[in-house]
Amino acid sequence: MPIPKAELHLHIEGTLEPELAFALAGRNGIELPFADAAALRAAYAFTDLQSFLDLYYRLMAVLLTERDFTELADAYLSRAQADGVRHAEIFFDPQAHTARGVPFDVVVNGLHASLSTSRARYGISTGLIMCFLRDQSAESAFETLATAEKHLDKIIAVGLDSAEVGNPPSKFAAVYERARELGLRCVAHAGEEGPAKYVREALDVLKVERIDHGIRSLEDSELVERLKDERVPLTVCPFSNVRLRAVDHLGFHPLKRMLEAGLVATVNSDDPAYFGGYVEENFEGVEAALELTQEQMFTLARNSFEASFLDEATRAGYLAEVENYSRGA
Repeated sequence: MPIPKAELHLHIEGTLEPELAFALAGRNGIELPFADAAALRAAYAFTDLQSFLDLYYRLMAVLLTERDFTELADAYLSRAQADGVRHAEIFFDPQAHTARGVPFDVVVNGLHASLSTSRARYGISTGLIMCFLRDQSAESAFETLATAEKHLDKIIAVGLDSAEVGNPPSKFAAVYERARELGLRCVAHAGEEGPAKYVREALDVLKVERIDHGIRSLEDSELVERLKDERVPLTVCPFSNVRLRAVDHLGFHPLKRMLEAGLVATVNSDDPAYFGGYVEENFEGVEAALELTQEQMFTLARNSFEASFLDEATRAGYLAEVENYSRGA
């Protein structure tokens, strides 16, 4: 049985498996430019973040109805349950859908239909994080946030994703200020392809509580000390980093050094349908490639709950599960 864990860096659109993409395309009358699911899967050979994003956004065309988004979330939750996930904080990209004519309400209501019953059906508590696309304008982000205001009962936080280089966190300072005024928690992708200074900007300008990725933080020793001292969580995605060429090989991944430096690093799957593995496969992969100890694996699990936006009582319950698991290991 997999170790109990939380997943904190998961793009729901990135869980669109080729088989489901073709099923939805058929139902919605959309023709995909691939012969079949095997041909589509063969296209998942990315040279960098942008090459992935090009295909990622192209395949979103099959997501049109509330039912589509509900089925997408259900498929992820079923896999997450098998992986030992007890809590998931799930990203979604509304601008990628509204830009192609799918209303915000359709997206969020479709996802909520699944997530609102996830605890009862899968034993997984969930939260929904609305991400802004950093390669679009701050004005577009503001419009998205305004549209989301009537759905704040369904959203726990805002995030920042998409093409990082040339799109610093500071571009979205005012948007994040407004999100905090609305009572939303704040996270942001930083330090994946972008430099360590983007991590600093995310902390100082956006005032985020958690850094998504953050692997390039290790290039700045003062930043590492700050992250350690302030217990700022980092939601690391090992398979993703390798598939997008941010890291040459899983055996070279900085995760072990992050743990040894005392950072609150966690392991997540990012866009698992595209990157060759869900969260438990990421756990198993780094354990083998980096020769992590059993205690380091338990630390990763504990960190995942510590880094979450759960209330203290629920977090304590999940941490107790980890401790019980460790005693039986």
